[in-house]
Amino acid sequence: MNEQVHTDVANHPAIGIGFILLAMVSISVNDMLIKHLSGGYPLHQMVFIRSLIGISFSLFLVKFEGGWSILRTRTPMLHALRGILIVISNLMFFTALAVVPLAEVTALFFVAPLMITLLAIPVLGEKVTWLRLGAVVIGFIGVVIMIHPWESGDERKASMPILFLPVIAAFTYALNQVLTRKLGVASKASAMAVYIQGMFIVVSLGFFIFAGDGRFAEVSENESVRFLLRAWVWPQGADQYLFLGLGFNSAIIGYSLSQAYRMADAATVAPFEYAGLPLAVMWGWVIWGEFPGPMVWSGIALIVGAGLFVFLRERQKKRRLVSAKRIHRRY
Repeated sequence: MNEQVHTDVANHPAIGIGFILLAMVSISVNDMLIKHLSGGYPLHQMVFIRSLIGISFSLFLVKFEGGWSILRTRTPMLHALRGILIVISNLMFFTALAVVPLAEVTALFFVAPLMITLLAIPVLGEKVTWLRLGAVVIGFIGVVIMIHPWESGDERKASMPILFLPVIAAFTYALNQVLTRKLGVASKASAMAVYIQGMFIVVSLGFFIFAGDGRFAEVSENESVRFLLRAWVWPQGADQYLFLGLGFNSAIIGYSLSQAYRMADAATVAPFEYAGLPLAVMWGWVIWGEFPGPMVWSGIALIVGAGLFVFLRERQKKRRLVSAKRIHRRY
């Protein structure tokens, strides 16, 4: 049996929330491990090993969820496009992570829900109220505060282009979500995880062929560029277990995210993604002694507040639509 529309599983909010919280914990551990390992290994090596281990777990889940037949799809180009967008999003996010505090990168990435609201206007033809547009503006003010473009280069922890990388990551992630809503994806969660991890493997192998010997990293003093392009190094000692943890986390993240949005409505599940922010603050504080200052906290508050407002308005709108449909059916 090929793809099916699973309408019978989209009504379990408690299960969906459980899966999204599991995904957020796994993502925070993943981000912490990659930042920890970024000083000695290239990003594309981490992505390759993580995805290779992750796809093994995911293929096991494929067998459990229905067998190899669920990997067949009627929309291969859509899955390829989604995979490319997620790969770009991850590369931008993790490249910034090498030099920017974990909490700041995570907070900047959380502008994605606001970008989804904007992209839904031209791509989906959705009508967005002035209240939601106002929330988007407030959220982007929070981004500007966190990037603080008025500071000189000497006062910055990272250059302006590096600080914009999480915002680019958020944009590609948002575009992926909007395109998925427009075109529709009806695959099992494990199959979707396999598609994404397969794309990560292909792209990381391309990086290895092109730059795996580290020849391009040596010409740059930028730590983010070096992280992206340095030579492969075989993991030593305890790092081998950390790479294994990355792979296991990859499987959990891919499966849990897909399952969360299959099991419950997006407006119910999505606000719980913000659980990743306090976890990022915790890891940054405990491991690297990074604690956001007042300016960063102000930006975080604006971004999170605007994002939660958009989610709540979306949920309210959907409730009104359901209520209207019920009244229509009665008459």
